[in-house]
Order: sequence, then C-alpha cells, then structure tokens
Amino acid sequence: MAWTGWKPAPLPSSFMLTAILGFVISAMWVFPQSINWGFTFLVFFTIMFIASVLSMAHAPVDEIVKRDRLKGLRKKPKKRRKRR
Repeated sequence: MAWTGWKPAPLPSSFMLTAILGFVISAMWVFPQSINWGFTFLVFFTIMFIASVLSMAHAPVDEIVKRDRLKGLRKKPKKRRKRR
C-alpha cells in the first residue's frame, strides 16, 4: 500500500476554543498548585492548539463544504398531522 500523503481531519472550532481555555486555566490555576500536573496540562493543550491550527491551514475545504451540504439535505421532513 503506497503512502498517499498526510490528510488532516477537519476539526470543529470548539476544539480550538477548548485548547485555549484549557491552556489559560492550566497556566493560572493548576500550574501554581502543582507544577507536574500544570506542566502536563500545558503541554497537552498546546498540542491540541497546534493540531487545530494545522487543521485550519491544511484541511480540505471542498470536503467540509460537501459534508455540510449533505448534512442539510439529510434532514427528514417533519410529519404532518392528519386533519380530522
């Protein structure tokens, strides 16, 4: 099987928001209480942030737009009530 290249997954914007908030909370609250846990969380949320930036920069936009359009088409119509 030939390697075709690296394709990042399109991540939601809430992923980046979680990374930013997690980093800030870890830096201001966890790190002063426990250096080991604080450092671990800072590294973890930094990696999350880098992944979200790479996803924004390199994710295939055509697939995202296609997926969103299909999601809108898959909605089932509401059932109508029978009038008596």
